[in-house]
Amino acid sequence: MIDEPYRWLEAIANRREYIADQLKTGSPIILIGYDSGLLLATIGREHQKLFEVYDRVAFSAIGHPADIEKLRMIGIDLAHVEGFTRATEDVSLRRLVNYGVAPAVKAAFEQIFNAPYIARMLFAELGHTEEQDLICKIDYDGSFQLKSGSDGGVCDVVAGVPQLESAMLKWLSEKIGSKRPTRDEALELALEAWIVARHTTVEGEEDKLEAKLPQNFDARKALREEVKSGTIEAVVLDRSRPEDGKFARLSEKEFRDVLK
Repeated sequence: MIDEPYRWLEAIANRREYIADQLKTGSPIILIGYDSGLLLATIGREHQKLFEVYDRVAFSAIGHPADIEKLRMIGIDLAHVEGFTRATEDVSLRRLVNYGVAPAVKAAFEQIFNAPYIARMLFAELGHTEEQDLICKIDYDGSFQLKSGSDGGVCDVVAGVPQLESAMLKWLSEKIGSKRPTRDEALELALEAWIVARHTTVEGEEDKLEAKLPQNFDARKALREEVKSGTIEAVVLDRSRPEDGKFARLSEKEFRDVLK
């Protein structure tokens, strides 16, 4: 019996390694705040990754499609229960994360005889003002990070490898100024950040991995090549839209206008 805790720790370590390996090829998702809302974008080939959870809340994830769908339904179910038993305005991203999604993901990860969720998530909540916008990233072990518009949290990314996330955020920080971009500018930046991740290589020893982008890299040219085989997916939460329809999917025409 004395070695049981060590077996559990070993099992958890093995589980982390397994999930990280499964996620490393996931197509990155980028979230950028623009002048009237929040935009999420990615490029994929098969499965949808960007969804509406409630009136002002969007959900996105990389990972196993079945697990992404389960987590999406957890968020939707809790949001609608909250909205029914309390009030629509009481449904908040903080409550969904703290009392629903994060505990479920943490419990699944720590129950070593059951399958964990193979997913890394990115939530967005549209506030009534830019300062009230909220972003939440949840990892496969249930740990999460919250960023609000008031503390400069106008963009975030989720990718299969932490070094790629760092490279994308560094690139975005150099492109986005103190003023929020327009929606089309945000879409262009998001797609170019995706391309940056696509062409960045992660090299080095396991404990000293570094992300490197080719010299003189032309993100716009690489993007035009990528969309020939990939499918752009982008959604917005927009303050200028009607109160009961803040969430919207961007059309192919809107993509083409940006890629001209």
